[in-house]
Amino acid sequence: MTLYVPTAFRIDDRRALVEFIERHAFGTLVSSGPSGLHVSHIPFLVEQDPEGAVRLLGHVARANEHWRALEDAEHVLAIFQGPHAYVSPTWYEAGPAVPTWNYAVVHAHGKAHPLDEAGLRGVVARLSAKYESGRPSPWRMEALEEDYVAKMVKAIAGFAIEVERLEGKFKLSQNRPANDARRVADALEAEGETEVAALMRAQPARR
Repeated sequence: MTLYVPTAFRIDDRRALVEFIERHAFGTLVSSGPSGLHVSHIPFLVEQDPEGAVRLLGHVARANEHWRALEDAEHVLAIFQGPHAYVSPTWYEAGPAVPTWNYAVVHAHGKAHPLDEAGLRGVVARLSAKYESGRPSPWRMEALEEDYVAKMVKAIAGFAIEVERLEGKFKLSQNRPANDARRVADALEAEGETEVAALMRAQPARR
């Protein structure tokens, strides 16, 4: 399984790809195996050790058969979608041209394995701490009665994905003349697509 990435749109900087996942951590988990194709949409935690190895952590409901399928899957894929926007050919300096779509996406390929209860509790605690941070009265799992927590934990299944390969595709007009890329970024910003415009300006023109 691979992603079509023309050279102009390829991002190989591992640090940049990991940072992208951290910013857009609600991903799409896909796996295939003896029980067929399974897809789930979940928030992930991402870890990177000093040697550069990347691991993704998450959980799904035990009522979701995907957790069983992960154990049998030879390969899993987590997809992280960033900002995207329609690009009008009228924004280019010269034609002819056709409409297109600018976007950024990272695919993380690897193998999944289940987490024990302690690992699962750690994932839930870290996810909630991440998204409750900065709130006036943040929710804390530790504040709940243990009987309730134990019941809730039994209803979910945690997993870790050891990432074997990262693919980054930032299709942001790098294949256009530099002046066209600037014009598209300006037009997108004017239409309120500020995230896409900012990403475009961060990419060097390649033509």
